[in-house]
Amino acid sequence: MKKNALRVGLALCAGALVAPWLLRAWVHGAVGSRIYDQVQAVPPTGVALVLGAGLWADGSPTPVLYDRVATAAELYHAGVVKKLLMSGDNRFEWYNEPEEMRQLAIRLGVPDKDVVLDYAGRRTYDSCYRARAIFDVEQVVIVTQRFHLDRALYLCDALGIQSVGVVADRRVYSAPARQWWDVRETAALTGAWLDVHVLHPQPVLGEKLPIDGIGDLQKPASTKG
Repeated sequence: MKKNALRVGLALCAGALVAPWLLRAWVHGAVGSRIYDQVQAVPPTGVALVLGAGLWADGSPTPVLYDRVATAAELYHAGVVKKLLMSGDNRFEWYNEPEEMRQLAIRLGVPDKDVVLDYAGRRTYDSCYRARAIFDVEQVVIVTQRFHLDRALYLCDALGIQSVGVVADRRVYSAPARQWWDVRETAALTGAWLDVHVLHPQPVLGEKLPIDGIGDLQKPASTKG
């Protein structure tokens, strides 16, 4: 009996360790064809959802966040999108991620009128949920690094948004950072699966703020071959 119980316990532990990696492989298989490496290859979509990635202590964007905003600005200047939805954290008075993203986009030549701020994008789940529920976005180009795109696309699918993604890796990030992101992302994707299928959390909501001028642009996104 004790041996059987031990076998069962070991099997359950092994399954718990392997399942997140299997989930990650499955999600990549489901969404990988909608990830673009080049801005010029992305189909016209209307709105870019730019996901927050942290600020330094002085309030300036981290390199990861800078690269996301710069890629979104490139999408805008290429005519792929007409609006940038900057979704980040602003739960503290001294930490205003969306505003810093806006200021950077303006410095990169994007008109202020075409930048929309989501101050309650505390997690990727929240950003995708609010894009649909608050801003009436039905179709987006998600702008983030490659390691993050699978989860973001998966969440948009689950929350009713047609999406494609563009890789925002504009530099070579440090090896320790990449290794940490890889491990963290596996756990985060498991959390995303639980949010979608089990927990159904509701982020901070409020009045609807539809993004002007995108009605005719929200057509089904093309996917690669």
